[in-house]
Amino acid sequence: MAPRTPDTKTTVYLDADAYRRLKALAARTHRTAAELVREAVAEYAARHAPARAPRSLGAGRSGRSDLSERAEALLGGFGEGR
Repeated sequence: MAPRTPDTKTTVYLDADAYRRLKALAARTHRTAAELVREAVAEYAARHAPARAPRSLGAGRSGRSDLSERAEALLGGFGEGR
């Protein structure tokens, strides 16, 4: 599990039935309602808004499709003493 970062406070409005079910689930699982809400939001965000790929991904694109086929020829002599 990743280390926790400082929390940001927010307000969530629930209808009475959802609040009652949240509190009952919290009591049944010996967790706080806040823990359950944080977990639910994290799961929802992971499913619907996956983390962005690093900006460096693809930075070395050459536009050529044959590089892997030509690797030996392109790297010939690389690393040999002068």
